Amino acid sequence: MTTENIEQPKTDFILSEEQTMLRDTAKQFFSEQVPISNLRKLRDEESADGIDREVWKQASELGLAGILIPEAYGGTDFGITGMGLVMEEAGRTLAATPLFSSSILSTLIMLEAASENQKQSILPAIAAGEMIVAVALEESGHHNPAAISLSAEKKDGGLVLNGRKTFVLDGHIADKLIIVARSNGQKGDTNGLSLCLVDADAEGLKVSRSKMVDSRNSAEVTCENLTVSADMILGTTDDGAAPLESALDQARILLSAEILGGVNEVFERTLEYLKERKQFGVPIGSFQALRHRASAIFSEIEICKAVVTFALSQSDKKSNQIARLASLTKARLGEASTLVSNEGLQMHGGIGMTDDVDIGLFMKRARVQLQLLGDPSFHRERYARLNGY
Repeated sequence: MTTENIEQPKTDFILSEEQTMLRDTAKQFFSEQVPISNLRKLRDEESADGIDREVWKQASELGLAGILIPEAYGGTDFGITGMGLVMEEAGRTLAATPLFSSSILSTLIMLEAASENQKQSILPAIAAGEMIVAVALEESGHHNPAAISLSAEKKDGGLVLNGRKTFVLDGHIADKLIIVARSNGQKGDTNGLSLCLVDADAEGLKVSRSKMVDSRNSAEVTCENLTVSADMILGTTDDGAAPLESALDQARILLSAEILGGVNEVFERTLEYLKERKQFGVPIGSFQALRHRASAIFSEIEICKAVVTFALSQSDKKSNQIARLASLTKARLGEASTLVSNEGLQMHGGIGMTDDVDIGLFMKRARVQLQLLGDPSFHRERYARLNGY
């Protein structure tokens, strides 16, 4: 996959003073308040929530929950690049928070599709950490925003939903859900979708938790004659596909920033192990074969950094190339995360397969992130299609 068809304007990759402060704040917060030991604790204690709500409250007080939200709605409005810096630091500690599900994916959909009254009602609560919103999109094990069959029958100006959703991030702890439903057309059509905002305790809605391999939150959602009033439909009935796709592209880039953080952390930990672990009286990092493998990883990570940084900056500039950049970035980072997590595990040897070290946790997270919002195969095909192939 190349960038030859993407116009590459001059871009300033130097962080502003505010962005530097935001990155440093996020780095300190995640390393001190949400280290990997936090994920282990939640996992080992079989936490019912799967997150530490006190930690999430602290994150919200720092303004991290409202980075994408304009100041008019109680946010800090640091933009896509600002959130990307935060996500990279979150990726380094495998932070167990609803940052991606609520403050990114749900927030972006609200910003793209919601009415002014809906924004005024929901966004301040998200920014304050008082409300968690999850998105119910997927209906199978493979990402495809057009393959929606959950039905939305038009009735009395509103909709009646019937169907099932899977892989709903943080769905079981959400206060509200944004359900993507088909109100017109057939499964596979790129139009005819409606975005419905519903209360988690609404009659006709069933949410059940499903544990993922990376110990993070997911849920199954079932709708049985779930009534959605007209004022809870985001945007216009049947016209939810365009705002959804725009939000998904921005979310894909931010997810890639989180993946980059994890990739960097695995590489740095692996380098330290290569320096410390000895065989035949010398560090294994002195072995030529391992040095070559480490060099290949380093080169791949440098390319990924450039791709993510460029995509973030173009998102803030509202570039008309965001769709292509999102697929390019997600595909590249998905492949890189697989490579680096595999190599990190192998270079750690037998101990890397145990729960005593964290490398295995990064591999599990990488596998979930690989599928989330589209795997490399999905995005390579999409990238080609967007370029007319």
